[in-house]
Amino acid sequence: MKIVSFDDYRIGVLTDDGVVDVTPVVGPVPDSLKWARMLVFIEDWDKNKATIEKMAQDGPAVDLDKVRLMAPVPSPRKVYAAPANYRAHQDEMKVANFSPGAADLAASADYGMFLKASSSVVGPQDTILRPYTDRLIHHESELVMVIGKHGSTIPLAESMNYVFGYTCGLDITVRGSEDRSKRKSFDTFAPIGPYIVTADEIADPGDLEVSLYVNEDLKQHAFTKDLIVDCPNLVANMSWVATMEPGDLLFTGTPDGVGEIKPGDMVTITISGVGEMSVPVESRV
Repeated sequence: MKIVSFDDYRIGVLTDDGVVDVTPVVGPVPDSLKWARMLVFIEDWDKNKATIEKMAQDGPAVDLDKVRLMAPVPSPRKVYAAPANYRAHQDEMKVANFSPGAADLAASADYGMFLKASSSVVGPQDTILRPYTDRLIHHESELVMVIGKHGSTIPLAESMNYVFGYTCGLDITVRGSEDRSKRKSFDTFAPIGPYIVTADEIADPGDLEVSLYVNEDLKQHAFTKDLIVDCPNLVANMSWVATMEPGDLLFTGTPDGVGEIKPGDMVTITISGVGEMSVPVESRV
């Protein structure tokens, strides 16, 4: 299934006919907690899946162009990310002198993890806002895993059972000497979407094609089979550090070809089987 958040934190299933509202499956929540609906939806997925499937089949559909899509997980508790998780990207970072020494960079990919602020998450109909006019700001295209269950020190053999689904993500980055989390946590620096594809529809997350275009020019192209640390190991390794919770996002790393984005650009990411998302760039200053 394709799961969306739309309009005022409502939840829908995207079908061939449009968006079917399945928000009632979550039950009533106070207006002040509408942002958390998707977290409850994901946590209760197993017990509600049959009901959701029936609602999606029988319910009325609204044309996609008549709703405003939000980030499919509008307010995740945590946003995990893997640093330099493709060899070719490691190499370009060293050549451009955007990174630590070779040994440190290799270690960061093999064992590394950083956190982006959850407030950096925006949706497929939002805009990337550049916070500087005089700093280099790059696009990074990434497969994003959406965590479906609570888990700590998850065994490798069980790690993919904790994944609810997948979505497209852009890890927008200011280049510089500051800590990664600061350079990657500005508001609008984590666009995701346009929907979550549930895990049962992706046979192998290690067999996906990732492409990124800026103004229709291809800038990044890779296959997730080339990840240094694959999806199962990412979940297991990161859960050893911080307990994973339903709705948490895990950015898996970007391939080579990162480059600058400027006001007026349109950034498009496509991932086979997962979707396509186009986000414009503007200046906030």
